[in-house]
Amino acid sequence: MDPKDEKKGGNKPSNQINIELSEETAEGVYANLAMIAHSSSEFVIDFIRLMPGVPKAKVKSRIVITPEHAKRLLKALEDNINKFESSYGDIKSVEETPKFPMNFGGTMGEA
Repeated sequence: MDPKDEKKGGNKPSNQINIELSEETAEGVYANLAMIAHSSSEFVIDFIRLMPGVPKAKVKSRIVITPEHAKRLLKALEDNINKFESSYGDIKSVEETPKFPMNFGGTMGEA
């Protein structure tokens, strides 16, 4: 590469990643409950659809990520929630924990 081009920004290597999104994935999956478990090497996030009057909830998607990616996800969610609330107002917090058993063993959190 010519040094002059480098100064102008020409032929500079790109840090962009080409991401493919299939039509099926683009449709998304609705979930109204998330359960989170972790080990020393990974976080497991189960996205669940809980329907009123139906005694059985279904895990619609399970995502497994590293602790480092979990921290990045937390920061990205905080940033996006702040932007959302700036545009649309505060999101009402639900302080009450759901009243059904959710202990699958191990350390568990919920969202």
